[in-house]
Amino acid sequence: MRFMMIVKATTDSEAGVMPSQELIDAMQKYNEELVKAGVLLAADGLQPTSSGIRISYPEPGEKPKVMDGPFTEAKELIAGYTLIEVKSREEAIEWALRMPDPHGYGQGEIELRQVFELEDVVANPESLAKEATLRKQVKEQKKGW
Repeated sequence: MRFMMIVKATTDSEAGVMPSQELIDAMQKYNEELVKAGVLLAADGLQPTSSGIRISYPEPGEKPKVMDGPFTEAKELIAGYTLIEVKSREEAIEWALRMPDPHGYGQGEIELRQVFELEDVVANPESLAKEATLRKQVKEQKKGW
């Protein structure tokens, strides 16, 4: 089971305030523990929405709209994520509870969401086979980077 720990943005993260060295050290230690446990798939912080782009689809069949950031309501925005693969929902919660306060100022909030597996969404064997081929190609491309 894959889970994403979504780190919510704060006014500081949206203002581009960088984490303290103490927080960087704590997050590196946490990520090392995830790696040692063999559950870490990815972990990254995101730049503020002032450098972001939002694409919306207001009407079916119409051309998408492109809007430059910044975007408002920091609590609804994402500042980073950690993607893990674990055996259960309970294990995912345990790992999320071990994450240091992601902003280091008592404003941190993490949303934990299970990732859909392809089999949860697609029942067509042909579509499953196509997706498996695409994922294999992506893996091969990454080896060449």
